[in-house]
Amino acid sequence: MNVSIYSWIVKYSKIMHKFTDKLKLNVGVEVQVDEVEYQRRKSHFQKRGTQTNYFVDSIDTQTRFMVASNYNKDRIGKGIKAVIQKAKDKTDKQIQILTTDGYNAYIDSVKKVFGYYALKKGEVEHNVVTQLKGEGFNHPIERLHNSLRQRTKTFRGFHGSVESANAILKGFEVYYNFIRIHQGINKCPYELATDLKLKENNKWLELIYLSKQIM
Repeated sequence: MNVSIYSWIVKYSKIMHKFTDKLKLNVGVEVQVDEVEYQRRKSHFQKRGTQTNYFVDSIDTQTRFMVASNYNKDRIGKGIKAVIQKAKDKTDKQIQILTTDGYNAYIDSVKKVFGYYALKKGEVEHNVVTQLKGEGFNHPIERLHNSLRQRTKTFRGFHGSVESANAILKGFEVYYNFIRIHQGINKCPYELATDLKLKENNKWLELIYLSKQIM
């Protein structure tokens, strides 16, 4: 990828995401959380090897809106908890079911974010899907990940930077929620999950313009 274009993507992804991340959400009762593994170059020089990182994300099953995400250097609980906490904060008690796999970091993080007693009393259900038991995980978030892999397969090295990797994937979040028409709902997820009205054909430019207005 051309360095100038790459720099523009990083710059404007950050700008747009600051704007879209503050929008009030109206979502369904279930949010799914999972992660995608990436091999990022340790530096801009390929010969220095790669490092395994994880993109943790969450999606509302009703509107298909990607609620929260973050690119993490590892798969420990801190990064996972941060995404779950943000999903909870942005949906303002709308979540009744949180679906994850059986990885211990998810189980611990859900308890910390929602509270042991809220889970025990049934205010929130932690729906644990275990692939090893044959339950499968063929849910909206897996279809989201298929789109994510297809979109990012040509630049998985991320120029050796965690910061730029996170910025690029924030850009994908904007693309997925506001630009791309979702085949399952035949519209962009933001049209169901927010009150935002985008009128221009070039939604990228319109989002950049709206984002700069609040800077």
